[in-house]
Amino acid sequence: MHSRSAPGDRRGRGEAGGPYSDRALTILCVSKLTDVPKRILIGRALRSDKLGETLLPKRIALPVFASDPLSSVAYAPGEVLLVLSVAGVSAYHFSPWIALAVVVLMFTVVASYRQNVHAYPSGGGDYEVANTNLGPKAGLTVASALLVDYVLTVAVSIASGIENLGSAIPFIVEHKVLCAVAVIVLLTLLNLRGMKESGKLFAIPTYVFVAGVFVMIAWGAFRGIVLGDTMKAPTADYTIKAEHQGLAGFAMVFLLLRAFSSGCAALTGVEAISNGVPAFRKPKSKNAATTLALMGGLAVTMFCGIIALAMSTHVRMAEKPGEDLLHNGTPLGSGYVQNPVISQVAEAVFGHGSFLFVVLAAATALVLFLAANTAYNGFPLLGSILAQDRYLPRQLHTRGDRLAFSNGIVLLAGAAVLLVVIYGADSTRLIQLYIVGVFVSFTLSQTGMVRHWNRHLATERDPAKRRHMVRSRAINAFGAFFTGLVLVVVLATKFTHGAWVALLGMVIFYGTMTAIRKHYDRVAAEIAAPDEPSDDSLRPSRVHSIVLVSKVHRPTLRALAYAKLMRSDQLEALSISVDPVETKALKEEWERRGINVPLKILDSPYREITRPIIEYVRSLRRESPRDAISVFIPEYVVGHWYEHLLHNQSALRLKGRLLFTPGVMVTSVPYQLESSEAAKKRARRRADWNAPGAVRRGPVSRPKEPSNKS
Repeated sequence: MHSRSAPGDRRGRGEAGGPYSDRALTILCVSKLTDVPKRILIGRALRSDKLGETLLPKRIALPVFASDPLSSVAYAPGEVLLVLSVAGVSAYHFSPWIALAVVVLMFTVVASYRQNVHAYPSGGGDYEVANTNLGPKAGLTVASALLVDYVLTVAVSIASGIENLGSAIPFIVEHKVLCAVAVIVLLTLLNLRGMKESGKLFAIPTYVFVAGVFVMIAWGAFRGIVLGDTMKAPTADYTIKAEHQGLAGFAMVFLLLRAFSSGCAALTGVEAISNGVPAFRKPKSKNAATTLALMGGLAVTMFCGIIALAMSTHVRMAEKPGEDLLHNGTPLGSGYVQNPVISQVAEAVFGHGSFLFVVLAAATALVLFLAANTAYNGFPLLGSILAQDRYLPRQLHTRGDRLAFSNGIVLLAGAAVLLVVIYGADSTRLIQLYIVGVFVSFTLSQTGMVRHWNRHLATERDPAKRRHMVRSRAINAFGAFFTGLVLVVVLATKFTHGAWVALLGMVIFYGTMTAIRKHYDRVAAEIAAPDEPSDDSLRPSRVHSIVLVSKVHRPTLRALAYAKLMRSDQLEALSISVDPVETKALKEEWERRGINVPLKILDSPYREITRPIIEYVRSLRRESPRDAISVFIPEYVVGHWYEHLLHNQSALRLKGRLLFTPGVMVTSVPYQLESSEAAKKRARRRADWNAPGAVRRGPVSRPKEPSNKS
């Protein structure tokens, strides 16, 4: 049989005596070609015992896990004003109260998650809380919501950043989908290098952004309160044409709730720290809780400061700025570009074109890109935990060369690219899908924490601990109520505008993970070792060995010799007759050599090879169900990829069919051609390179080359 082996078969011998298949050698060659660029882009592989060196200190963990909630202050205040503008400028006086409600919710959620990281430090976060306290279905619902939200975080953040840059660089506007995909690819490569390296890179713009906002708030407060300066936003002289004048009663309450839910975009990403506790340095829980508190304090101060400055500088925002913003009673027109609130406030405080204005504008654009990094760290960690629980493929639980969960990072990037392409990198369309998932997880997680405290209160007798638990339960209950309210409002106001897509994504994730878990459970039950002896543990009555033969040559003789060593109860050679002349020559050569193995010839009138062999093997199984059938296939081992094209694929197809036949064992007997030496040399050179997966394989000892010196 002149055929190459199935994927994964190992034939030939390398330095340490391990076999190589021709398919494996092909993969080896391709991998060699891709190794150098991979090392350049991602870096050298790290040993498993270096995992501690990749863990994050608090100063790096803050930009890594909190860039999303910190950057949301760039657009969350604007979302509040956009909703209130429906009722005109007169509704703007509600914005401080809405900001206060967002602050209360933020502190409540942060306080709740600080308890999460202490109670559940394994990194499961919302998923583990819901799964433990509310059951597997609730846990899977939370996981589905978070996975969808992480994908949307990447898509929304990148699209928003592209649009901000596009206002200054026309090329980006003209090719925003391509540019968005390029940014996602770049972020993916940075994260594949490892969280610590990406965190160091992302820390600078994040801290510049935070510092810039605080300087803006402080300088604005100093100018307004101490100096008494009048600061005016670029839109201060505009008026708003209200869509609904004189809203009152339920309509006004509904509008305020909608504005509140939009402002709650500032909370997106808060849960990422509780999911990323394993990435922190020890003491993990304490460091994660401290980082969470710091993130909450920064986000709240920045959010409130921008809202206050927006009110004092008279910022005007409208959902349809070209139509609803009026200057001297005239609409501004479709050509008007509405700048974000933070940009207008910065211009009023620092002055248009000033150094600090430019620095803050650049940092804002960068931090919007880096907000996606929160998802790049949360999604792979959650995926790893779900894979460990058999809800996702086990490959997601495996760390890559840089000790990051590479498969999860790539999966997230692929899903985000798909969304960006489908929605044309339009943040306005994408943001309608946003924050649904995060508030589903908030609500179920905090409800689960209430159940957690109830369970512990039922057994705890220490008065001091009980007081602490009662206080914690009250915080979680308050958070569950607020986030549940926001979830209802978000679904009511955004469902027809795109929130249904997020819900559909959650349903798809839920169904897929349920199916994966059922598959793993079914396989585990099927392969579990029984308590009583079974057919798998009983020794076969006999072993019937078959050596496949096409002609008498060295590979055939080697296969026959090897089969004889197996001490089978019955050994025969099997050949398929597709050409009478060749079959006759085979018989004559067999008899001339006096080979003491019976040769069986099967006729194949339709010139098939695989089917007659399969039928013959199955007939042997039917005759003796307790016999084991061992099939030996002699094969060539070649060293060049193009040589594979010169040999047929019959052995590959045959093995694929035999794998599904119970009681049949298939053995490849390799015969190395001279060209295989080239592959061995490549493998020898490759052994000196820190190849992918070397960490998992461990060190390989190489025998010393014999010396030619006398």
